[in-house]
Amino acid sequence: MDQQAAKVFILAEMHAGLPRLCTYHSLEHTLDVYASVITIAEEEGIAGEDLELLKTAALYHDSGFLVDPENHEAGGCRMAREHLPRFGYDEVQVERICAMIMATKIPQQAHDRLSEVLCDADLDYLGREDFFLVGERLYQEMKAHGGLSNRREWNLLQEEFISKHSFFTETSRALREPKKQEHLEWVRQWLRDNP
Repeated sequence: MDQQAAKVFILAEMHAGLPRLCTYHSLEHTLDVYASVITIAEEEGIAGEDLELLKTAALYHDSGFLVDPENHEAGGCRMAREHLPRFGYDEVQVERICAMIMATKIPQQAHDRLSEVLCDADLDYLGREDFFLVGERLYQEMKAHGGLSNRREWNLLQEEFISKHSFFTETSRALREPKKQEHLEWVRQWLRDNP
């Protein structure tokens, strides 16, 4: 399999085709998840073919926004099934990638170590310093699609989501959970201050 060629292809497709309103589910998010996957996988001891499949899943996990924004995980699998065979991925490898992509659907349902890493990478920002910057992009995207109308709705949604969220990997629990809890407390304080 030629992971590099698969990467160049999908990044070009996303650069050219993602809607402008995808301020969160963007090329930048895909590259962020890709980088986070590599970091977490290294800490978790994942290497070889598993790492290549994981990296490919990270690149394709939101590519479904090009074909089916309402059900983008299934759309991402469609993209993977259609395009990855020409980069030397066999059917078993493609289906493993699709299983990882489907695991990222909210609520996340990781079923093995690789999908745990992808799920944690997809929401890595919850426990990072750029939480508010990345969150603002998601707020703007949801607002543009009619999912939210104001900051209070957004912060109520964030409180519910973050309080129910759990990282899967030991790496993310150690590196991201403490800061995530700080962000949750900030959101709760905002809600108390803005009844």
